[in-house]
Amino acid sequence: MTSAFTFPGQGSQAVGMGKALADAFPEARAVFAEVDDALGQRLSAIMWEGPEADLTLTENAQPALMAVSLATMRVLEARGVRLGGEIAYVAGHSLGEYSALAAAGTVSIADAARLLKIRGRAMQAAVPVGEGAMAALLGLDVAAAVEVAAAAAQGEVCQAANDNADGQVVVSGSKAAVERAVLLAKERGARRAMLLNVSAPFHCALMQPAADAMAEALAAVAMRAPSVPVVVNVLAAPVTDPAEIRRRLVEQVTGTVRWRESVRWLADHGVTRLFEVGSGKVLTGLVKRIAEGVEGVAVNTPDDVEKAAAALA
Repeated sequence: MTSAFTFPGQGSQAVGMGKALADAFPEARAVFAEVDDALGQRLSAIMWEGPEADLTLTENAQPALMAVSLATMRVLEARGVRLGGEIAYVAGHSLGEYSALAAAGTVSIADAARLLKIRGRAMQAAVPVGEGAMAALLGLDVAAAVEVAAAAAQGEVCQAANDNADGQVVVSGSKAAVERAVLLAKERGARRAMLLNVSAPFHCALMQPAADAMAEALAAVAMRAPSVPVVVNVLAAPVTDPAEIRRRLVEQVTGTVRWRESVRWLADHGVTRLFEVGSGKVLTGLVKRIAEGVEGVAVNTPDDVEKAAAALA
């Protein structure tokens, strides 16, 4: 059996995430302490105690989600689970790509935490609050959603940000353009089209200042070839060269998260089981809609970890 490890993105955060792992496993506690030290911040306290508004801040949510994913990975590794062999690939949704790269040894946990802090701040600062928006278009395929975004732009920015699953595409851009896209999508047969409660218009051209900031930050970080190929968001295909990984991470800030295609690529190359390592079950839910015959397994509680370790033994 061939498996892949996937890592969740923003929106999977919840107050209390990772606390049970930290209570149960010293390996998890060590990761949370390492991230706190790297950031010079008690991020773990925000994760476990809130307030939710602080955890939801992009600059906190991004490194926090990575910390939970890598804490889970370290516990699995302590139980003999290693990337390679049955676990042939890794992939992550948006910020989860950094978790995937840390899991595969391309970047250290500390560097991943610092990069995500920079990424979160830069993405938040790229567009003044209220000037951008994102919307979910449900019931349209990606080609139809791209057409809606193009027609709604009218000289402003509006583009497909996340191709999450069949019939689930998120568009992002200037507020007025995204609002036009919502109306147009309904006219063109979308089952639902609604604005999302997000703090910035991620994964669109308005994020170029953040992409520039990440190019500078990534250039200063040491990277090694990953222990297994990383299926990257902007290509929906595997990459192993560190220089290309850097380049694709920069492109990812303004580019489409091609998650549906990434999962399809994995399925087409023999993967029959996707383990979602970290907080929540969003990616596990999407698997069922993308690739028939591929099993999604969420791994985020102590019990989940023991079951996954036994399954991969």
